[in-house]
Amino acid sequence: MIVFSGCLLWWKGGYLFLPEVLNEWLGFLAGLNLRSLVRLFKKNEKRKVKLMQEKKRQRILLGVSGGISAYKIPVLVRLLITNGFEVQILLTKKAKKFVSPVVLETLTGRTAITSLFSKSVLTKEDGWTKHIHISEWADMFVLAPATANTIAKMAHGFANDPVSLFFMAFGKAKPRLIVPAMDGEMFNSAFVQRNIEVLRSDGVCVLNPEFGELASGLVGLGRMPEPQTIFTEIQKKTSICGNKWKGKKVLVTAGATREKIDPVRFISNFSTGKMGYAFVSELLQHSVQKVILVTGKTNLKKPEAPNVLCIEVESAEEMYKAVSEHFSSVDVFISTAAVSDFKPKVIYEKKQKKTSMNDIVIELSPTIDILREMGLKKINQQVLVGFSLETEYNEQNAIKKMVEKNCDAFILNVLSRESGFETNTNKGTMIFKDGSRIILPLMTKRDMAAVILDHVLPLIVGNK
Repeated sequence: MIVFSGCLLWWKGGYLFLPEVLNEWLGFLAGLNLRSLVRLFKKNEKRKVKLMQEKKRQRILLGVSGGISAYKIPVLVRLLITNGFEVQILLTKKAKKFVSPVVLETLTGRTAITSLFSKSVLTKEDGWTKHIHISEWADMFVLAPATANTIAKMAHGFANDPVSLFFMAFGKAKPRLIVPAMDGEMFNSAFVQRNIEVLRSDGVCVLNPEFGELASGLVGLGRMPEPQTIFTEIQKKTSICGNKWKGKKVLVTAGATREKIDPVRFISNFSTGKMGYAFVSELLQHSVQKVILVTGKTNLKKPEAPNVLCIEVESAEEMYKAVSEHFSSVDVFISTAAVSDFKPKVIYEKKQKKTSMNDIVIELSPTIDILREMGLKKINQQVLVGFSLETEYNEQNAIKKMVEKNCDAFILNVLSRESGFETNTNKGTMIFKDGSRIILPLMTKRDMAAVILDHVLPLIVGNK
């Protein structure tokens, strides 16, 4: 049986391409030539193999903005192409002053998109919406170098050049990477850091600049990482290893809990929730089936993605109930929340007034230990990751906690000005139940989340 669909013939599960095949097919019917039929199907099989090979190739949407380090981009493109990636180039107007579109087009075999109104974007065959079609075509969005101006546009929703337009049209479920490159003072400015934080909270990965010689003649932070470093990061985000998270469900707790004293006062801590939210952002880059975020009080923007369930709670008891409800359905539980250890025995219905200079005594009782309770409920296939913030380094105490709470891995952090609460960076030691350990040097919380997840992945059954 032959079914005509557009310009294709369907024959026993194989596509026969018209009109190239049509003459052979009609010739076969006329002459009943068996050799024609064999030749026809051999060609069809070759086409099917070619299609399968093309489907496996990763497709990169590579944006380039106007910084001096754009001169390195042809090297990055060459690395991508020679390693089997397909690349579509997007250039801002200023980027063309630093790198030739012709060079990039020669390397990629594709017309670089340099204007919102160029023929490569506005084509009748794509219904004048090529920015949508190409964004759907690509597996990953990369911006290198990312200038302060382009970062600001992306963070605030401007779409007046190819890079910012295609970024806005690119799906949140797929990996997005920006590589800032600028003078160190610019990079560390409050404006740029705020914009980068906005992008991070939206799930965008940031590959930080390196320390080295800058175009200004100064030596410092701001240099774009070498093409090989960027290529390695792209490989990580698109690799088979990254796809091993596909289909997994992960439960994350974040932020501080509050234990009420009366209607206006409570017991809590200084946790901002940044570490837990960093895990959610990183997990969204790995095609997880679902992330369940149980969050205490934070000032962070709640993640918005179709595969994220965000549950806001206040007390330790509320967090325990929310975690218990979903725990049995997840593969991994990452407990980063700073849960209050104690709660008042009595919660006053009205505000307690300062009527005298006498001391006020508030009796406290322990709150439920959420991680310990989940450790008791844990089944063999589940992986538990705990966190402990201490004021002094005590590895033996961390190991004791890990064993008592039946965790597979435990991260020990020590409170300081640059790690722990109310910081964007963190450091510590990751300890495993087999006795091995990994030192986590000072890095951004997003980078730490990425490193920890890389080491959690082999612990999941089926990924060994």
